[in-house]
Parts: sequence; C-alpha cells; structure tokens
Amino acid sequence: MTSFTIHTPETASEEGKKSLEKAKSTMGMVPNMIAGLAESPQAAEAYMALSHFFVKSSLTPEQRHVVWFTINAEHNCEYCMAGHTGIAKMDKIDDAIVETARAVQAYDNQKLEALRQFTLSMVRKRGWLEDDEVQLFLNAGFTKANVFDVLIGIAHKTMSNYANHLIKTPLDPFAKGFAWSKP
Repeated sequence: MTSFTIHTPETASEEGKKSLEKAKSTMGMVPNMIAGLAESPQAAEAYMALSHFFVKSSLTPEQRHVVWFTINAEHNCEYCMAGHTGIAKMDKIDDAIVETARAVQAYDNQKLEALRQFTLSMVRKRGWLEDDEVQLFLNAGFTKANVFDVLIGIAHKTMSNYANHLIKTPLDPFAKGFAWSKP
C-alpha cells in the first residue's frame, strides 16, 4: 500500500519547507492537504496559486462556495467538504447554502442552482457542453468571464480532491466538527 507523508518543516525538502511557510503565512496554518502536496513543492504552489486566482475571480464569495461544494460533493472529497464547511462558516456564508450543499440537493435560489448545474455539467462532461447548456448559465445572469472563472474553481478543486483521495488526508483540527460523507 502506498502512503504519503503529511510533511512538517522537519520532513519536507528545502523547497517543500518554503511551500509550508507560504501556506502558514497566507492561511495562518498549514492545511494537511498542502502538507501532503509538499512532497512536490510545485504541486503545493500550483494549488495555492489556483486558490489565489479563484478567490480573485468575478464570482461572489457565495458563488465560489457553491462551485467548491458542488465539485467536492461530485468527487466525494470528505476532506474538502469538511474543510470548506469550516471556511464557509468563517466567511459567513448562509447556513442554508452550506446545508443544501452538504445534502447534495438543489438550491431554491435559481441563480445558485444554475451555477451548481453548470458546474456539474462541466465536471461530468469534461467541458464538452452543448451551446444551450452554456446559454442557460448566461441566461441566469452570469457572464462569459464567469464561465472561465468556474473553470478555475474546477481546476482548483479537482487538484485538491484527487490529491486528498491519494493522500487519504486527515481532517484539519478546525474541520473535525464538520465531517461529511456523501448522502
């Protein structure tokens, strides 16, 4: 059985230590997933860069969380669902949005549901959407820029979800109260 190390400054390479330090200075902690990705400092840096760009995207904080939760649920990433629940609480995202996502259900809000459906279609169809699927997203009030911002979120979460599946990443202390398994 292959196992991966959740690195500390004592176990990481010199370059890996820099990634751990960057995570700590940026996030105030080193998430276990980044500590696992530090095996390849480039992977840790890529994840943090995608996170940075997604947060700077044209999507609102609420919309970004919908994208994150949708992908995490679709990929069945227990680590990310728990972590993003904690982050959503810190970001003061409406509890109804968080609970709907954790239950893997449709949103009552039509715009958020259009975002969820668009994200699911992008993930499930690997980007091979029909024109009418893209138009439904645009008709819900999103822009063409939003299309590509969702793509950043998909790259960001696909990387972390797949890494967590490989690493079998233990929950971070702040997320332990938000453990999740797909209903």
